[in-house]
Amino acid sequence: MQRLTIRSKWRPPLALVIYSVLLTVLTLPVLLLAWFRPTAFEGKPLALSEVGALLVVLAFTLVIGFVLVRAIKAPLDALVARSREIASHGREAIQPLENYGTREVAMLAQGIFDLAGGLVERTDYVRTFAAHVSHELKSPLTAISGAAELLREAEAEGEPMTAAQRRLFLDNIVSDARRLDRLLVRLRELAHAETPVASGSTPLSTVTSTVADRFPELLLLSDAAETATIPLPFEAAAITLSNLAENALQHGASRLRIALAEKPGYQVLRIEDNGPGIPARHAEAIFRPFFTTRAAEGGTGMGLRIAEALLSVHGASIALDRDHQGGAAFEITLPRDV
Repeated sequence: MQRLTIRSKWRPPLALVIYSVLLTVLTLPVLLLAWFRPTAFEGKPLALSEVGALLVVLAFTLVIGFVLVRAIKAPLDALVARSREIASHGREAIQPLENYGTREVAMLAQGIFDLAGGLVERTDYVRTFAAHVSHELKSPLTAISGAAELLREAEAEGEPMTAAQRRLFLDNIVSDARRLDRLLVRLRELAHAETPVASGSTPLSTVTSTVADRFPELLLLSDAAETATIPLPFEAAAITLSNLAENALQHGASRLRIALAEKPGYQVLRIEDNGPGIPARHAEAIFRPFFTTRAAEGGTGMGLRIAEALLSVHGASIALDRDHQGGAAFEITLPRDV
């Protein structure tokens, strides 16, 4: 992306603008007095009281200008300097200013600090995510490359493998290729989840019917009314519930129950399964990208992270109910104004 650079040209500093405006306001009454009372200035000097009044007004003007400079210009200069420090040093430079001057400058500073914090967090996330992706892609690629090398060496040395050995290596290659394909599908879903899309609402029955058709091995029960709708587009709702259903099925669940509770200003969509549940030691890590207890079976550890990112785009959130017994339970909070 091309960096936006403001065109360089002369622009008056804020202090010059402030003092120029104040001096202009001071000069206007004097000019009006000279215009309407010209005889007052002909051959007769100003009285000491008039000179004193002008000096007092000038002093007040300078004091007001000084106050405005300290209240507006100084905090803005400090904010500009701090923003440059953040650009150079990152998270360590995100520190409060000593003085904000006015409420508007404080609000501007808060907005800049929030934006800078978000960008720093995003940078850290991308760096960590890239490292995880590299690791996850490297493992199956290394296995595929190793199996192919062994097959080629066996042929080159004139000692071909037995049919069982060849079948084992080929099965490993196919399994790792499928794992790569699943990982790439998950990565595409995650990219879609973190891209802002149009909002909308969807009948919950339509989503549950789609999920039930996709996972016929899983008994899907819904306690929501047939006419109930949720403030999510169909694709977002289907991907979210499908990932939860797939996780439940892969961990041995045979039943998935969905309930919708109406709250003031928001809805709570609850999804429960009858599987073994999530151990307390894993509760903090389940939404972390690539965390999985099923790596040997081809698990990618991306399902819950995709659901979380997709819901976040639409202003919703998902959380694990750690107090639930007899399976895993998740609650999705859906604001009505999404």
